[in-house]
Amino acid sequence: MIGRRIGAALAVVLALVAWPLSLAAQELRVGLAEEPGSLDPQFQNVRADNQVAMHLFEALVAQDQAQNLQPALAVSWTAVDDTTWEFKLRPDVTFHDGSLFTAADVVFSIERAAKVPNAPAPFTQFTKQIAGIDVVDPLTVRLRTAVPAPLLPLDMASIRILSKSAASGPAPEGKTTDQLNRGEGLVGTGPYRFVEWTRGGPLVLARNETYWGTKPAWRRLVLRPLPNAANRVNALLSGDVDLIEEPPPGDLARLARDERVALARTASNRVIYLHLDQFAEPTPGIPDTNGRNPLKDRRVRQALSLALDRGAIVARVMDGVAVPAGDLLPAPMFGTRKDTPVVRRDLARARKLLADAGYPNGFSITLGAPNGRYLNDAKVAEAIAPMWSEAGVKTQVETTAPPTFFRNRDEYKYSAYLAGWTASSGEMSDPLRALVATPNRERGTGSSNRGRYSNPAVDAKLAEALRTVDEDKRRALLQEAGKLVMDDVGILPLYFEAAVWAMKKGLTYPARVDRLTLAWQVTPTP
Repeated sequence: MIGRRIGAALAVVLALVAWPLSLAAQELRVGLAEEPGSLDPQFQNVRADNQVAMHLFEALVAQDQAQNLQPALAVSWTAVDDTTWEFKLRPDVTFHDGSLFTAADVVFSIERAAKVPNAPAPFTQFTKQIAGIDVVDPLTVRLRTAVPAPLLPLDMASIRILSKSAASGPAPEGKTTDQLNRGEGLVGTGPYRFVEWTRGGPLVLARNETYWGTKPAWRRLVLRPLPNAANRVNALLSGDVDLIEEPPPGDLARLARDERVALARTASNRVIYLHLDQFAEPTPGIPDTNGRNPLKDRRVRQALSLALDRGAIVARVMDGVAVPAGDLLPAPMFGTRKDTPVVRRDLARARKLLADAGYPNGFSITLGAPNGRYLNDAKVAEAIAPMWSEAGVKTQVETTAPPTFFRNRDEYKYSAYLAGWTASSGEMSDPLRALVATPNRERGTGSSNRGRYSNPAVDAKLAEALRTVDEDKRRALLQEAGKLVMDDVGILPLYFEAAVWAMKKGLTYPARVDRLTLAWQVTPTP
């Protein structure tokens, strides 16, 4: 009898101890660095909006944490010919309202992207190449293009699928952005469904209990905007939230030592780089060279790269919240090379190359950089100056507010400048096309190539890749183009900003190169 009483009492105690843990496990609270501008999944192609939309809506194609393509609402995609892609849709998928997902929802969602009015960052960049849509049957869709479009499956990863029946309406786009922001017609197939949202306050979601995939661990999800980084850290340490994105670099060492906290990090798809003017002669910012532009000489560009201590920049300026870069994207992203080396500092060789190029006494240069656009951007520029100066290139830094910097950059007022690029597509064609392809408005190349680097061999490889549907062949072409750029020192990659999350001990998150915070991928540690 006594044993039974002790056992019963112990059971009560254990229940009291376990109850809060069980209750806590029903809800996940996430501190976001930025509030979404809209819940309309086709209004604004920005990270803050996209990562929220991905909880409610899915695309035909998904991307894993390295941005490799994965089946989602489409179980497969096949190039029927050079200008036709066929998508086989996942059967027996239901929307949050219980209606069945079919090809009609795909057609509605693709066509809606061009009809959303006043979209500040429209999704038409992912649909404009589609010349026609054919519904073969309720679970088969064919997308036709005017020219070969090997990146169409990748583009489809950015088009979230809405329920045609729920999102239809009298407006050309169906339910308007304002209606969707109120939760009207906000019906997808995603792992969570909408509960409530007040602008400036938390977004509350509930688990989709009929989700076709692996159900999230959390029944209730609260996404709380905390734009102030210090406030995000305080909210985590006080227990107000369970996970935060983008903890400030200066707090990482302290968080790593805290037994209550776990960190997840990886190299992101944002590369910070230096562009050098390889066109103008004379070039602004380099006086006393008799009108010559030394940056047009590969040996000079190589010397400037060899003078950089990328490891020291990452360790001392970035507090370890970065990874030294030898290419424009980190491996194993599509089109990267696994064996791409990071250039090691070699002052002696840098000085010799400058002398060989006709500058034994070096020269002077002004390095432009924004102040506040990228993490520690001005500090990084200030760290580069003495490294170049030590090699013989006397460097002064000019930092300005981002709007002024980008205006100066676009007006070609810098001989050298520091900037960053985020590859939204997840493959090497993105930075190659924007940063180093010969600027050409008609072809849409070189949009951010303010160094005006031009290499016909790179352009040819890239152009062939962009019309090659076969993935293995396209990967090889992009790898070859990337190697040509690095060998030619067409651009100087410095480092990849790290994507970092901090969470309470007992949680796990697969760090993503795209820096997206996807709460359904947060799991309790076994």
